[in-house]
Amino acid sequence: TLTCNGVSKSYAMTGWRIGYAGGPKDLIKAMAKVQSQSTSNPCSVSQAAALEALNGDQSFLKERNDVFKERRDLVVDLLNQAEGLECIKPEGAFYVYPSCAGVIGKKTPSGQTIKSDEDFVTYLLESEGVAAVHGEAFGLSPYFRISYATSTEALKEACARIQRACAALQGEAKAA
Repeated sequence: TLTCNGVSKSYAMTGWRIGYAGGPKDLIKAMAKVQSQSTSNPCSVSQAAALEALNGDQSFLKERNDVFKERRDLVVDLLNQAEGLECIKPEGAFYVYPSCAGVIGKKTPSGQTIKSDEDFVTYLLESEGVAAVHGEAFGLSPYFRISYATSTEALKEACARIQRACAALQGEAKAA
């Protein structure tokens, strides 16, 4: 078994770029050889901070994870109530990737046809001020990405705006 992980999400250390792996000694040795030649090493401050995070008190993780699960479930439920969207409950990170296939082919109130997930997230931003990332950026078209790493109140507001934007679309979705 090989396990690869990092401290970015679990310990709110995005940008510190610290990862680790555990597994058979020979495999880890080979990985270390490749890694040492392909990237520069992280600074010692980042390494010390990651070590402290991993070895320090872990009690906060369960409470924080429970809050994130509540936010995730809320967002999935609210997005599934939006006309033309379908969202499956994710199991990792703090993003949801709803499908917007059900709105592709519909028209905005201004008459513009939604032709792609990129068109849809642009419409969300311009019509409701909701920022999302189109799935094509991750090779996941016709999906889009929304983070639920914010307050419950902000998530409720954003989802209400997304629901309103979807309800305002006109016409029939393009058949898949």
